[in-house]
Amino acid sequence: MSKIKITGYQDFEKLVGQELGVSDYLQIKQEQINLFGDATLDPQWIHTDPERAKKESPFGTTIAHGYLTLSIIPHLWEQIADVSNFKMMINYGIESLRFQQPVTVDSEVRLRVWLKSVKDLRGITKVEMDAKLEIKDEKKPAFSITIVFLYHFNQ
Repeated sequence: MSKIKITGYQDFEKLVGQELGVSDYLQIKQEQINLFGDATLDPQWIHTDPERAKKESPFGTTIAHGYLTLSIIPHLWEQIADVSNFKMMINYGIESLRFQQPVTVDSEVRLRVWLKSVKDLRGITKVEMDAKLEIKDEKKPAFSITIVFLYHFNQ
């Protein structure tokens, strides 16, 4: 799959209302879950204790932290779009977030993105994108979300 090429506001403007693409699948491993738990001081057993989760969890295994699944958005977004010619990009906000299904360990996830809107804020490009984190072989996504980025494009 080829990436969408974006070099400025006008490129985004042409894509409003369209699906921008889908990332590759990324497998969520136990080591990544454990490292995220360490980094965020969240070692809750449902994430980090496979033996206990196998016995006590309704999922029969460990699950990824919801915030871990959110934190991979920039990585997956870079697989969808080749945005260039900018000085800086800021993760400006998250709106309408709904966690719909847990991501169990060793699941594969991918990001699907649609461009909701683009605005010129005195030379700064505000992009709102609707997205879903799809779980391979599952009907319901892990979450649905509106992501807001600010791009400071070169003139």
